[in-house]
Amino acid sequence: MSVRQGILALLAEQPMHGYQLRQEFEQRTGATWPLNIGQVYTTVQRLVRDGLVEPLDNQADVERFGLTPAGREAAAAWWTTPVDRSAPARDELVIKIALAATAPGVDVRAVIQDQRTASMRALRDYTLLKADKAGDDLAWSLVLDHLIFAAEAEVRWLDHVEARVAREAARVRPAGPAAAAQGAAAAGTAPAPEPQVQR
Repeated sequence: MSVRQGILALLAEQPMHGYQLRQEFEQRTGATWPLNIGQVYTTVQRLVRDGLVEPLDNQADVERFGLTPAGREAAAAWWTTPVDRSAPARDELVIKIALAATAPGVDVRAVIQDQRTASMRALRDYTLLKADKAGDDLAWSLVLDHLIFAAEAEVRWLDHVEARVAREAARVRPAGPAAAAQGAAAAGTAPAPEPQVQR
């Protein structure tokens, strides 16, 4: 949906051809979400089918597209309509952690640690990129801010998950030396040594 609405928003500024739409979209979002030119033209054709966009009658070598009156209404409505968060998009990391936490034989603590390392690396890269290049580009700077905040929140969530998994492992750990060792492995901690019986 964001590509569709983004194309409408760009065409509300001026008529454009497909390559120009892709270039403007990527430039103004810092190429964070690169578009395939085929995706652009497929989206434009659907917008034409829906009566929101029309090809312009001109003599240019490359066909340009503009908004119909209905398209202008749709573009204007997008700015005043909050983004729907009632149906969250699928998040691969959330699905992966949720399944790892309940899958037999998976070291969920190692999964979390590996992801935390990757998330911290991404956070560092985004922060360096913002300090280096984003100062004069408001749109790109705002996109980077979002990426930085999202990475920070992801690291905090991973910390929370690790603590929850450890508490759950301690809660369900059965009695007995072998079971204690199994529960300690799931929580990432070493079991206490057995007491020595004096003979």
